[in-house]
Amino acid sequence: MRQADEYRGGTGARARMATDNGGPAFGAGNESVQHLGPVKSGFGIENHGIRDAGNVLWNLTASSLCEEAVRRREGVLAEGGALVVLTGQHTGRAPKDKFIVDEAEHRDNIWWGAVNRSTSAANFDGLHQRLLAYYQGRDVFVQDCYAGADAKFRLSVRIITETAWHSLFAANMFIRPTDGELETFEPEFTIIQAPGCHAEPEKDGTNSEVFIEVSFNKKLVLIGGSSYAGEIKKSVFSILNYLLPARGVLPMHCSANIGKKGDTAIFFGLSGTGKTTLSADGTRALIGDDEHGWGDDGVFNFEGGCYAKVIRLSAEAEPEIYATTRRFGTILENVIIDEATRVIDFDDASLTENTRASYPIDFIPFISEEGIGGHPENILMLTADAFGVLPPISRLSADQAMYHFLSGYTAVVAGTVKGIKETQATFSTCFGAPFMPRHPTVYGKLLSEKIAKHGTNCWLVNTGWTGGSYGVGKRMEIAHTRNLVRAALDGRLAGVATTPDPNFGVGVPETCPDVPAEVLNPRSTWADKAAYDETARRLAGMFEENFKQFETSVDDKVNQVAIRPAA
Repeated sequence: MRQADEYRGGTGARARMATDNGGPAFGAGNESVQHLGPVKSGFGIENHGIRDAGNVLWNLTASSLCEEAVRRREGVLAEGGALVVLTGQHTGRAPKDKFIVDEAEHRDNIWWGAVNRSTSAANFDGLHQRLLAYYQGRDVFVQDCYAGADAKFRLSVRIITETAWHSLFAANMFIRPTDGELETFEPEFTIIQAPGCHAEPEKDGTNSEVFIEVSFNKKLVLIGGSSYAGEIKKSVFSILNYLLPARGVLPMHCSANIGKKGDTAIFFGLSGTGKTTLSADGTRALIGDDEHGWGDDGVFNFEGGCYAKVIRLSAEAEPEIYATTRRFGTILENVIIDEATRVIDFDDASLTENTRASYPIDFIPFISEEGIGGHPENILMLTADAFGVLPPISRLSADQAMYHFLSGYTAVVAGTVKGIKETQATFSTCFGAPFMPRHPTVYGKLLSEKIAKHGTNCWLVNTGWTGGSYGVGKRMEIAHTRNLVRAALDGRLAGVATTPDPNFGVGVPETCPDVPAEVLNPRSTWADKAAYDETARRLAGMFEENFKQFETSVDDKVNQVAIRPAA
């Protein structure tokens, strides 16, 4: 017997149970909570307008939060001790429900449009008052955290939630202050999250009952209507993406690690391209798996944890990540388990392809304790090309790196997203458009300047398909990808001759240790060469069409290289 829609222990009976917290429940369990947590800040929640709440649970540890989550029937423990939770109908981010308040002080700095939608201060204030009223009489969980391993650029964030498991998520994902720091903690930004509080679209100016809204003036984020925990994480990331460029720091949607010689590498990439997998390499120390800043002293992690995609996770291919899913304190989000045995089934995508694991970064055995590295010697831009025409690895010039950074290409295959019936190209500028409040060229210029200053090597890595498009070819063997990446990082590819790709202009290495030569040239892996040529030209045209939006904002040199062969 397996679990799919809900959990219910003991009898094996199955019934969908819903509560007012916005996601599936696990039965009743609202007994009075007696403890208030280990360390309470002197800056109370009344400063956020929350009054007449129930119990306020301050900065609980993972053990206490897991205990509370199980007692309140928010989740169950899987084999090995991970907390398994469901998020209901919302199993991913809701980009169309995200808004930024149009405020005069920040208006000219925002890249308004489909990504950054505006809302009025009046609409924001109305939602804020609804959230405050919602919390009256309810228990409140508070986590005071830091975002940013570099103390010079650290942001203090308070995350207020109505569920224990979301508070555990915050504790996992961000940096915990010392007890002394917690006592005097005053947040620079506050996130108030309540999945059970819903917007009224006609009244609140939203697109649905879900809302994720930020006011940079009030330094406040409001989240409601969705239990998907990633909204908390990405709200913090978006705040840093707005604040840090003004201080000369490039915020990046990337993973990062450090080699034994002290060399830092960063891995740009959208969800599903391999950022977490390739950076969690037992031969290199992990700095972080998703969000970093590049400042005057080098690279630093924004977070204190990881949020790994775990669909079809295996111990053989990703042993470090797999081991975290068997540990107490890890959250497994929308992962299927057997009702009776609590055995995890990572291959079951019946709820979503976007199954996730949240865990503290020190659950990975080989990490950078400080969360800080030097200036990167190598940048790898990851793409899962489902068209199967990009080389598995290629060298980029500085101008080509700028082009591909602004393009932010990957592909979505049929069936992985609702409504997608054929392979589609996805261009998410800076490899993270939904989280970039400023114009992409602000981030692109910072990247270009830092690459030039520090002489960073740049590579494009295709973790997608080879031998044909999705449905005909096969996914790149992870062993080959790892060997290609390791050769790039340890310098073995530095002296290898490259040949410009005839369609994309990138430099394709002619050889690579431990990788068959025929794998390096994508055309040679296709049985139907004419089909390859047609597909490659079609994807090249998609690149060119997408880049038209940046042509007037970049140097002519970047426009000239585009995806044409390098000189």
